Amino acid sequence: MTLTIGVDVGGTKVAGGVVDEAGEVLAMVRRDTPAEDVGKTRDVIVEVVTELAADRRIEAVGIGAAGWIDASRAVVLFAPNIAWRDEPLRDYVSSAVDLPVIVENDANVAAWAEFRYGAARAADDSMVMFTIGTGVGGGIVLGGELLRGAHGIAAELGHMLAVPGGHQCGCGRLGCLEQYGSGSALVRFARAGARQEPNRAVRLLGLADGDPDAVTGRMVTAAAQDGDQVSVEAFAQLGKWLGMALADMAQILDPQVLVVGGGVIDAGELLLGPTNRSYVEALAQRGRLPVASIRPAELSNTAGVVGAADLARRR
Repeated sequence: MTLTIGVDVGGTKVAGGVVDEAGEVLAMVRRDTPAEDVGKTRDVIVEVVTELAADRRIEAVGIGAAGWIDASRAVVLFAPNIAWRDEPLRDYVSSAVDLPVIVENDANVAAWAEFRYGAARAADDSMVMFTIGTGVGGGIVLGGELLRGAHGIAAELGHMLAVPGGHQCGCGRLGCLEQYGSGSALVRFARAGARQEPNRAVRLLGLADGDPDAVTGRMVTAAAQDGDQVSVEAFAQLGKWLGMALADMAQILDPQVLVVGGGVIDAGELLLGPTNRSYVEALAQRGRLPVASIRPAELSNTAGVVGAADLARRR
């Protein structure tokens, strides 16, 4: 049995795990991410790998990082939440731990995990995954392989155009899907609804001590589960845009499976219900033909670790 290590590097935490060939996580380690200090962040990754590799025969290490990764899976070209700019992360970590290392985008590794071991494991050829969190990430598998593009930075699904001339996105464009189909958008929808119709947001405003600007994503989910009208409608808006984007992927790629993951998926049918309805409506006549079904991600917080470890094994 070969063992590999997967490391999931985010803006607040570094999580690492030892993973076997069946996708089972045998041991886990977590550390806080010193996101503003490039050197310390690298060293935390090395510490995690070193601890996990002690007394184990490890074949390779995979690192999933939120950012753009070059085609050779070696350099973090840009990371939005960590101070990495053209960071040669693969070579640094490989030299420090004396193991082969690959680096991949965090949404790609999560998508790969779901394809191999999660919601799309029955598929043998293709899937598309949207990760819905603070932003919107994505991963595409075609022909049984991750679609990485000519420069390694394909599948930035959150930056497809949703609304021409719409809200300003952090990427510099206007109207990206991320501004309408993310957890941040959910909060914006709910806050606006609470300001405009406070009588329909009683539960939500109660959780926020009466202040719409204090509303968080967790509050929106909790209030919607209790039937708060504004919160339910915020999920409906989110699902509308997400369903349209999923329909676009069905039209363009015709994948076997569509997967929705990320933190917002914890809301279950509050999100998946309106997403499915929007998806079917957007497909129109195309929906009379075979199309991919939408499935919730299954691996939750371990997807990044499992996917990175498996990609390292397949390097």
